[in-house]
Amino acid sequence: MYDLWNVTEFILTGLSQNKEVQQICFLLFLLFYAIIIFGNFLIILTIRGSTNLNSPMYFFLSFLSFVDICYSSVTAPKLIVDFQAKVKTISFVGCMAQLFGVHFFGCTEIFILTVMAYDRYVAICKPLHYTTIMDHKVCTILMVSSWVGGFMHSIIQTLLTVWLPFCGPNLIDHYFCDVHPLLKLACTDTYVVGVIVVANSGMISLSCFVILVGSYAVILFSLRTRSTEGRKKALSTCASHVIVVILFFAPCIFIYLRPSTTFTEDKMVAVFYTIITPMLNPLIYTLRNADVKNAMKRQWSKKVMGQRSKELK
Repeated sequence: MYDLWNVTEFILTGLSQNKEVQQICFLLFLLFYAIIIFGNFLIILTIRGSTNLNSPMYFFLSFLSFVDICYSSVTAPKLIVDFQAKVKTISFVGCMAQLFGVHFFGCTEIFILTVMAYDRYVAICKPLHYTTIMDHKVCTILMVSSWVGGFMHSIIQTLLTVWLPFCGPNLIDHYFCDVHPLLKLACTDTYVVGVIVVANSGMISLSCFVILVGSYAVILFSLRTRSTEGRKKALSTCASHVIVVILFFAPCIFIYLRPSTTFTEDKMVAVFYTIITPMLNPLIYTLRNADVKNAMKRQWSKKVMGQRSKELK
């Protein structure tokens, strides 16, 4: 009989076992991660440095970009390094820390996206009361609540997993430590824990997704009475949010709203919400948002003019 908790490290299978594929993926995901860091930092700096982008929507967007940087940094650097490693190991403590980080930042992003949908609902459906409803105090409370909610969710997931006995196989069929692959390795019946995981992660994803879909449905319904120009502007803003919501929530619901089982497709699906969505967020929000693009152009022009002035002196 195995001694309980004698596993001190895990071995990750990664995305692929093919060496040529790993080399291609190394360059590809290194590029993806660079885009994530650069793009999201650019949005944060643009919003913080522009006096025109001071509405609640951009307050939430700057935090969304910050969460995307943190979220992708939990998995992407390890994944990139592992493409060059013969054996992809991670310590037990490192595995639990990664599990905590993935769920903390992932759940916080879910709540921020939900808050952003509420912000758009108030802005479009109750424009006369927008500044009163979405004042600084309310925005701060909503943002703090998102972080606290993400922390509470993650601490539950981590505690449920960290106390499980791991006494035998230590091969995780994934590229990062997540609940379902770890439950598969536990040396005990994990049915109850699996149900709690579904109730925790799955229901949060599904309930927030339903709220988001409902809010955008109400927004679309209310746009019928607006002018053509007002309708186009509102639809452009909401379209960006809807694209992000679909890219992020669909994979999350597929992974977490089901019994504690693992599929071979899970790894590729997880790439969407851990790397692809954080990479696309800056592109989606800048390419479809004229205010952000104009703010970036103004800041770039100021830097160029400032540099020329220094050179002339």
